Amino acid sequence: MSSVAMANSPSAVHNVFVYGSLMAEDVCRVLLNRVPQSSTATLNGYHRYSIKGRVYPAILPVENKKVTGKVLLGITDPELHILDEFEDVEYQRGTVEVSLMDSSENLRVHTYVWSDKNDPNLYGEWDFEVWKQRHMEDFIKMTSGFMEELEQPESKPRVATYESFYQQDG
Repeated sequence: MSSVAMANSPSAVHNVFVYGSLMAEDVCRVLLNRVPQSSTATLNGYHRYSIKGRVYPAILPVENKKVTGKVLLGITDPELHILDEFEDVEYQRGTVEVSLMDSSENLRVHTYVWSDKNDPNLYGEWDFEVWKQRHMEDFIKMTSGFMEELEQPESKPRVATYESFYQQDG
């Protein structure tokens, strides 16, 4: 089967490395209506930053750094589309190699890298445990709102929603 045919087949499944809010099973459950199987993994050569004014993190390539997260296994095409919409224009989906902690196996996976490599709002480290205590509850509510909007037949793309939201004061 050619790679084109495979890409268009409804049975294509993907593995996605997540390192922020998507490590929380409750966030995955709201977005995907299920909790995918996952495996703890390390992404070498990247750093996970906090972002000023945001509760979620960004990753960018940084030598001699590593990011621990998890790989969501068996993500379907429609689920990958939901994740793409959720990550929106701030992130670019790319392919990286991670090593699985339980087996030391290396795996090629999708992940979402921050689009703006020179963003002055990136700083420090982002801590999942702190996020769970401080922000997870509200984040789950926001994610539910996002999914309700996504399910509307005439829903605007998130970019348009995002832009109109920031132009209200103009």
